[in-house]
Amino acid sequence: MQALETKAIEVTDLTVAYQDKPVLWDIDLDVPPGVLLSIVGPNGAGKTTLIKAILGLVRPAAGNVLIYDKPYEMQRRIVGYVPQRGTVDWDFPTNVLDVVMMGRYGALGWIRRPGRQEREQALYALEKVGMEAYTTRQISQLSGGQQQRVFLARALVQDATVYLMDEPFQGVDATTERAIVTLLQELRANGKTVVVVHHDLQTVEDYFDWVMLLNIRRIASGPVTEIFTPENLRETYGGRVAFMKE
Repeated sequence: MQALETKAIEVTDLTVAYQDKPVLWDIDLDVPPGVLLSIVGPNGAGKTTLIKAILGLVRPAAGNVLIYDKPYEMQRRIVGYVPQRGTVDWDFPTNVLDVVMMGRYGALGWIRRPGRQEREQALYALEKVGMEAYTTRQISQLSGGQQQRVFLARALVQDATVYLMDEPFQGVDATTERAIVTLLQELRANGKTVVVVHHDLQTVEDYFDWVMLLNIRRIASGPVTEIFTPENLRETYGGRVAFMKE
């Protein structure tokens, strides 16, 4: 009998409520290792809340989340997180290189200071995202797309196994978007699991191989070729969707 493959992320019966109003309701989601999955749905569907619940940043009313069969608290070091750019205090007085090296603190602990190895890892990550020329620049002086690249570099330097990204394409230019897509597909090719909150339905089939359709409840999830159908999209968006596959 063949052994069942360990799930990268396993969400079971997850319900999250704000002031007794359900934001996520009875969510089940299995994410296998090595897929690039988009979470799509209308505004208010609970996409960001789902990411935060997986990370333990919001307390569920019910349900359970496992990362490779263990709670997130036990797997913190193997999970990288890129938050929405709008939730970050970009006026904090620090430069690009220091922000990226923060990604190594989980491995170092808060007592050990980053050294030459961490600096080299950070520089390599910045090179991967095309930001190696900005190491001494204050993050407040960067454009939105440049800031997003720096946060991607910070996640990369963690060398995580699972990456969770909340709207990484939001507010970036076309060049940055292409660079991010290439990076995400490289991560997947290297066996990483990448979960991305995404809003552009027109690019789902080009960018991702798995998709979750969410509107407070999970409508469907699985391979894009099976799940990303007009019927499922209509159910997810209630018929109000500007882009519809034919």
